[in-house]
Amino acid sequence: MTISDLITPDHLARRAVIYVRQSSPQQVINHQEGLRLQYDLQQRAIACGWPESAIDLIDCDLGQTGRTTTGRIGFAELVSRVTLGEVGIVFSYDVTRLSRNCSDWYQLLDLCGFRRCLIGDRDGIYDPSSINGRLLLGLKGQISELELHTIKSRLQAGLINKARRGELVLSLPVGLIRDVAGRAVKHPDQEVRERIEFVFATFLRVKSVDGVVRELRAAGLLLPRRERGRDDGGVIWRRATVPAICSMLRNPAYAGTFVYGRTRHRPRVPGGPSRKHPLPPDQWQFTVPDKYPAYINRNTYTTIQAMLQDNRQEYDRQRSRGVTRAGTALLQGLAYCGHCGNKLTVQYHAAARYLCNRHKVLACGPECQRVPIVAVDACVVRCFWEALSPAEVDRYDEAVAALQAQREQVQRARKQQLERLRYEVRLAEKQYRLVDAENRLVAAELERRWEQALQALKQAEQEQAHTAEATLKPLSEDLRARLAEARPTLRQMWDEGALTNVRKKELLRAAIDKVVLKRLAPDRCEVRVVWKGGDWTTTELALPVVTYAELTDGAKLVAEVLRRARARQSDEQIATELTAMGYHAPLKQVLNADSVRRIRLQHGVYSRRAEFYRQGVAGWITLGEAARRLGEHTGWAYYLVGRKRLIIERDSEVGLYLVPDKKTILKKLKDLLRGKRFSLTIEQRSS
Repeated sequence: MTISDLITPDHLARRAVIYVRQSSPQQVINHQEGLRLQYDLQQRAIACGWPESAIDLIDCDLGQTGRTTTGRIGFAELVSRVTLGEVGIVFSYDVTRLSRNCSDWYQLLDLCGFRRCLIGDRDGIYDPSSINGRLLLGLKGQISELELHTIKSRLQAGLINKARRGELVLSLPVGLIRDVAGRAVKHPDQEVRERIEFVFATFLRVKSVDGVVRELRAAGLLLPRRERGRDDGGVIWRRATVPAICSMLRNPAYAGTFVYGRTRHRPRVPGGPSRKHPLPPDQWQFTVPDKYPAYINRNTYTTIQAMLQDNRQEYDRQRSRGVTRAGTALLQGLAYCGHCGNKLTVQYHAAARYLCNRHKVLACGPECQRVPIVAVDACVVRCFWEALSPAEVDRYDEAVAALQAQREQVQRARKQQLERLRYEVRLAEKQYRLVDAENRLVAAELERRWEQALQALKQAEQEQAHTAEATLKPLSEDLRARLAEARPTLRQMWDEGALTNVRKKELLRAAIDKVVLKRLAPDRCEVRVVWKGGDWTTTELALPVVTYAELTDGAKLVAEVLRRARARQSDEQIATELTAMGYHAPLKQVLNADSVRRIRLQHGVYSRRAEFYRQGVAGWITLGEAARRLGEHTGWAYYLVGRKRLIIERDSEVGLYLVPDKKTILKKLKDLLRGKRFSLTIEQRSS
């Protein structure tokens, strides 16, 4: 097939369009020869018969990928002109320049075939309206799409292989840079390094991200941030924010660990744009330890992640405590739900308890939990008095020393910040004085930068001058003695009821910030007392329940009682042994014989005595039954037993007085009961 067979006067009467595209800006810059080959297609169009005035060039898609038509203005223009019938032929150095997506490619073929528009590349000219031309173009489109997939797979395989070894070059967080050999090293700026160490040390002390932000802002310290678009360790200083601190604390690179695949792209809505979603650590694709210089060790990093996860409670709603009232609930206004983070309400009717019913009130779900007040209040009060113990007071001097060390660290950070700002002022002044005075535009910009640096330095100096910190001193011996005397007196007043509920609540609020309750099981509750200052105490509390089914080991307790009862152990023996093993009945601290008996009877396990009454023993009857059968009063028979005139022993198995069901024995017993005999001995049956 020759060119003259495909190009007709109708084609020559329309325009020839040359489409130029390269996939990325790097290709545009680095692959200049390929770009020249695409522009040389103008000579190909002239050779095919189109005058130079009838040739149009579309090159506004340089740097755009061919995988999609999104953002390709030139391709949209080409399609529009083909649709209007203005184009007789479309030249491209390779048909892959037009599209690498078969869905878009076949739509273009259909459109060109309908408008009798030819397509030409370096290999030849094709007619999409003919079956042969469509076949060749379709194969080229499929091959180009396969080629794109192959290239992508090959590159991805190489990337994954390097990531598996931890050698993939990833963007480093602030505080880490790469040297000339490409190795990750700590930032050479001492202020940057110490500020990052200060953030980690502060979080381990205050145990909350908000606390770190408050301390940095109160001290007037800025946070180093990586400058966008720079990989040479460029740093800009910004005010500390919660997202910035969280990002720093969660980044495993500060623990020296290389991680690949921490996030996954997921669409916000079906068919919509995707966004990054963080993955839990167990779903990270590759984790290689000890690849970077570490600011913290891995154990510290694990501890920090556990603390961050533990802090994910929502205390935003109902933060106010309210006025202390005279109710018996000592944690009124302090108790929060450990499941949803909402404040717990107090309920007194039916039973005194803390109740989380916010979701139920808002008609968006059931209530989270109910916790009895008495047990929880007793636990919190016990923690309160332990916190005021002499051992805790003795730790005050240690806390003062630790706080003094923290303040020295803050002062050192402030001095480094002022030193950096003074250097920036000197640098801006030097740049301003070196510029040619006649270059007014540059001089004005450098003067503005110098002025900004002076203002930043002045502001930092004023903030440091106005920051006054109270001096903490160790407790004097006199104050220590007064505290030691006041604690027993206050505890005695508390225990004797001399303090009202309002005063008790005020005392608790003086030391406690909040109490988080999380019912782990019907009979177990986790109580976390968050003290003033951010520290907390966590304990697990046993709660009273009503039924054995609510006990954590209730099923095991019932099974053990039934097993021992079927082994013919007495109720008293079972209760004693199981109590020693740690079992107890609902609402009690021990397991008694009555509880064992109730369990047996509920499950149809009877004692030997009960079985005798239900089934009897062949050839034997009870003493009471024998007396009734003889027409005598049973009380008289037991009286004679007590007087030792009727000598008989209780049966070892059933615990009853048993009489042989024989006429001779019954006649002798009748004579005894009527006074015709003085005494009678009845032998016990053999087991």
